[in-house]
Amino acid sequence: VQLQASGGGLVRFGDSLRLSCAASGRTFSSYAMGWFRQAPWKEREFVTVITYSGGRTYYANSVKGRFTISRHNAENMVYLQMSSLKSEDTAVYYCAARYGSGWSSNPRDYDYWGQGTLVTVSS
Repeated sequence: VQLQASGGGLVRFGDSLRLSCAASGRTFSSYAMGWFRQAPWKEREFVTVITYSGGRTYYANSVKGRFTISRHNAENMVYLQMSSLKSEDTAVYYCAARYGSGWSSNPRDYDYWGQGTLVTVSS
């Protein structure tokens, strides 16, 4: 599976932004899809994940209520809708794929990674 994240950019505090992740391969629907982020001088952290069927989603407490993950298996796409953005959301955002029916917030459990897209929130 190859992943291509896009949609990042420079936004203002309180704005919204939607990230997209395009996946290649015919087995996309076999993978849970997660979003992680990494701010300068910080470790990569879990943001959200959606199970392979799209039936369940999980969020980090820091984004709960502001971010929404969704997927469109027929189009091999995953989306991250971000709203009420804060300066602390500034980071490179990565989409990642984890094979199977489970989910994880540990980046080590993911099999494939996209290249990342930068989101900068100005105050």
